[in-house]
Amino acid sequence: MPELPEVETIVNDLRPQLVGRRFESLQLTRDPAIRARLVRYPSADKFIRRLRGRTITSVLRRGKYIVMPLDPADGAEKLRANGDVTTTDQRVIVHLGMTGHLRVWEPEEAPVKHTHFRALLDSGLELRYDDPRQFGRLVVGSMDELIAARAFPARLGPEPIHGDLTEAEFERLIRARRRPVKSALLDQSFLAGVGNIYADEACFRAGIRPSRWTHRLTVRERRSLYEAIQHVLENSIAARGSSIINYVDGFGLPGGNQEKLLVYGRSGEPCLRCGTPLQGTRLAGRGTVYCRKCQR
Repeated sequence: MPELPEVETIVNDLRPQLVGRRFESLQLTRDPAIRARLVRYPSADKFIRRLRGRTITSVLRRGKYIVMPLDPADGAEKLRANGDVTTTDQRVIVHLGMTGHLRVWEPEEAPVKHTHFRALLDSGLELRYDDPRQFGRLVVGSMDELIAARAFPARLGPEPIHGDLTEAEFERLIRARRRPVKSALLDQSFLAGVGNIYADEACFRAGIRPSRWTHRLTVRERRSLYEAIQHVLENSIAARGSSIINYVDGFGLPGGNQEKLLVYGRSGEPCLRCGTPLQGTRLAGRGTVYCRKCQR
């Protein structure tokens, strides 16, 4: 958490506020332990140096990651002269972890508790990152550089929304795996961006138990799961995400999809379709909820 719909919502909110904006000055928390946890690549000092004076050219999402490519012309020559960068293909990547928030603030607004990063933009606004549990991370570099440093996954699966994943491709991917459906859906090398919330919701909508083995699904069940994944993700995006734990959008407001969840977080409550008490268990190391009657 946040998963694909929440990150997509934040990216859409931040894009008009950040594209074309230049980093004027940057501050990281002075706590060395937090700096080391937060900035995973390169060092904290190099992170600041690489960003200062650079312009954000776009704001994108890849899986659960916020990706902000930087203008190669801004400050690149100076960085190369310092022996810091060997390529101009630089981008800032943010993973929000469980409780991270990336928002644009007015500079006179007091920072919220656990604000660990602040960047003054040439618009006069500040981009800030706060994270109470400190599971999130910030990195900057080229994709090759970040993958080599294990600061970004070498293998991310296809995006499951906006028509990027065809039914034929999904069929090929899921038939190639021999594992429980829930485990496959949580595997980011299988599909990028699906997490615990939407894995449970997709399995329920498809009528498939999360413990079913992928290679044993029928053609109809595979088609139902393909459609269910897209449905739950697209509908959550339309509702601006699910505010579980402390998620808020790019403006600090909660989403509305948590009111529409059919099984996630409802163990022991009656199924909204048949009334049978929902079953809670652990699968793939995660809490899992399903209906014993509606899901086979």
